[in-house]
Amino acid sequence: MDFGGGKEIRFERRGKAGVVTLTRPKALNAVTHRMVNALTAALEAWAADDAVDAVVIQAEGRAFSAGGDLLDLYRARQAGESRLGFFRDEYLLNAAIARFEKPYVALIDGIVMGGGVGISAHGSHRVLGEKAEFAMPETGIGFFPDVGGSFILSHLKGGFGMFLGLTGKRIGPGDTLACGIGTHAVRSEDFPAILAGIAETGTPDAVLAPFQLSPPPAPLLNEAEKLAIGHHFTLGSLGDLIASLEKAAADGDEFATGALGLLAGRSPTSLHVAFRQITFGAMLSMDECMRMEFRIVTRMLGGDDFFEGIRAVMIDKGDTPTWRPATLDEIDEAAIEAYFDPLPGGELGI
Repeated sequence: MDFGGGKEIRFERRGKAGVVTLTRPKALNAVTHRMVNALTAALEAWAADDAVDAVVIQAEGRAFSAGGDLLDLYRARQAGESRLGFFRDEYLLNAAIARFEKPYVALIDGIVMGGGVGISAHGSHRVLGEKAEFAMPETGIGFFPDVGGSFILSHLKGGFGMFLGLTGKRIGPGDTLACGIGTHAVRSEDFPAILAGIAETGTPDAVLAPFQLSPPPAPLLNEAEKLAIGHHFTLGSLGDLIASLEKAAADGDEFATGALGLLAGRSPTSLHVAFRQITFGAMLSMDECMRMEFRIVTRMLGGDDFFEGIRAVMIDKGDTPTWRPATLDEIDEAAIEAYFDPLPGGELGI
């Protein structure tokens, strides 16, 4: 089946299932504009097709998807081109997946980050193999946890979403399942049998039941870590959060010391924006979150930190980015508020 994805994404009908396969393994299945538009077209077609009872999305290679195609965004900036249209279409797709009325089953193994989260975590079934590794690391590249991160992270209990969104911490299948981002844990080798079962029956719940494993270990959601995350990452301001961590670290607390280490290299602007968006996200619907995120990304694309982060991490690999402003103390609160202002040119159309 051809929905315009070229060699980057494949679509098939297998029995009662529409099957999507990400086919950019050398690029860790980074999501491109072409892939976004093709998946959007496929979901529109399959939503109206009574012969399709469920959609399954999987990936080739060792990663489900490591995010969006950041190199393309960087090159476009260098050429004086805007990629705002990519984000508009991506966010509309994220919202469409969240409201998709048929089962949408993501078979996730390896890294799932950024844009990969957007095309998996909003579906009804998020099935984790033993190599699944979730992260929203955007603050480390001068960006923010988008693709619906404001909705997903804000609905995690005990400050865990704020912890993940600010620090970019990677978590395995146990923590991903325990916090609710994942719905099932299975063996990676059982993915083909699960897909075959869904294609035959169109009923993911019944198919998944015999494959489901006992919950894997969740090291970040043991009682001690949960208490620490809840104590620090539920405070009412970023300044209070940092001060709480610094006080605990001064008393020799290992969790606080580690968390401060994770935050130290993050863009100060990104930390402030992410704190605010996750806080607001708890009060908003998915569509409202996507409109908020479109406001933010429109301003981010006009700034410097995002592209400086891409340069340091992906172009001059391993370099230390130069953030502007450079420290949390230099942040102008009015400038942060401006990221959330209504767009004079029109909002995201959902």
